[in-house]
Amino acid sequence: MASVWSQVPNVISGCRLAATPVLLWFALGGHLDAFTWLLLACLVSDIADGLIARAFRLESTFGSFLDSTADNLVTLTGVVGVVVYQWDFVAGHLPALFLLVGCNLGESAAGLLKYGRLTSFHCYSMRAAAYAQGIFVMGLFLWGYTAWLFHVMFTLTCAAYLENFVLLAILPQWSHDVRGLYWVLKARRGLA
Repeated sequence: MASVWSQVPNVISGCRLAATPVLLWFALGGHLDAFTWLLLACLVSDIADGLIARAFRLESTFGSFLDSTADNLVTLTGVVGVVVYQWDFVAGHLPALFLLVGCNLGESAAGLLKYGRLTSFHCYSMRAAAYAQGIFVMGLFLWGYTAWLFHVMFTLTCAAYLENFVLLAILPQWSHDVRGLYWVLKARRGLA
């Protein structure tokens, strides 16, 4: 019975992964309301699987990979939805959005080149950025554009990607669920 419960976070991540084709179909098919609510469900499930895995100490390498894969696909599909349904916002913020997309693609490419797989650091800074992204995007769909929320999300996301790039540079081997640069440097000083 314990082994069944240990798979709960992976099942949640797997459901989010399975929802991405439907989410994409809603995005491209003109189903704004369905897209919005399924995207919200995906974002909430991302929070839930991580909280459950950490609270009950169910983290695993496979779970981290599954969560990161689902995160990337939901993010990509969410970007498609934003482009389709919120073009005025996109057109007005192209340089900033290209920077964010470039950071995401750059980190993914760097992780694949260095480790042979996507990074799964799940740093505190990236969690905060992901929450801010989710809040901003859901706000965009539910209430419209809010400038201060966009700037908070943009700043947190840039800072998180900067930390991830530094971690990529200093961590010789793939590692999942790294709390952040501070803890990596602290551990290195403790070993020296």
